[in-house]
Amino acid sequence: MGYQPQFLTLQETVAVTPVQTKARLMFDGEAASLDSILKTETVKVPKPMKVIDLKTGGAVFVMEHMDMRSLHKYSAQLGEQLADLHLHNQRLRERRDKEEQTVGKGSGQSDVPVIDKYGFQTPTCCGYLPQVNDWQSDWVAFFTQQRLQHQLGLLEQSCGDREAEELWTQLQLKIPKMFEGVQVYPALLHGDLWSGNVAEGSGGPVIFDPASFYGHAEYELGIAGMFGGFGSSFYSAYHKKLPKAPGFEKRKQLYQLFHYLNHWNHFGSSYRGSSLRIMRDLLK
Repeated sequence: MGYQPQFLTLQETVAVTPVQTKARLMFDGEAASLDSILKTETVKVPKPMKVIDLKTGGAVFVMEHMDMRSLHKYSAQLGEQLADLHLHNQRLRERRDKEEQTVGKGSGQSDVPVIDKYGFQTPTCCGYLPQVNDWQSDWVAFFTQQRLQHQLGLLEQSCGDREAEELWTQLQLKIPKMFEGVQVYPALLHGDLWSGNVAEGSGGPVIFDPASFYGHAEYELGIAGMFGGFGSSFYSAYHKKLPKAPGFEKRKQLYQLFHYLNHWNHFGSSYRGSSLRIMRDLLK
């Protein structure tokens, strides 16, 4: 998102215990996200060290220090490495399936971790709002219920926008059609990959401030095209490894809708017009 929410407190959107402060919830999710991306060995991220609770309340997240500057030289390399991140789980699954077919190697003998559902092992925060990451086997159901419906539910609590409710009633019926004929594999996502959350060091690109979960790889390119976006070399390198599927542009709008709704919930009605415009466009 268009800010660096390193030490913001969370709104009352989820129940937390006194020990698990709102800041702790956010930082635990960010640490788990960085750790998961780090283990793929695809794209560089700061190594998470420790989340520390403060006696005065709140928390501090300690991570590896990295010298970074604005992304410029390594834009194409970031596209390649992001595609590798998105393909990592699929490649692990293909390797597992091949091993299971090997004579003398049973299906229970492989120690390669493969994720077959959509979600994440812990809540993560996009901005300062926690995301619902409960595991689901169906991507369309996950995205509809735990991303869009959740955001619209927050709007209902805060402002009760009737036009948004009416458009959503129509739109949710059309979403499954946008995925007809499309094969979706669970991909580990950064989750908030806008241009302010990428940089480069002396050896290549770096991404940070993630809100990870396993989802559709195309989801990542929703916010990537907002707030300045990325250059053509990034997209060319990415789509060389992960070509666009039919209906890509329509689904990109759908994924951008989540981020506009999320911004509406963060910053207020200045994002209302953009949110409703996308909903109307998707209904055409």
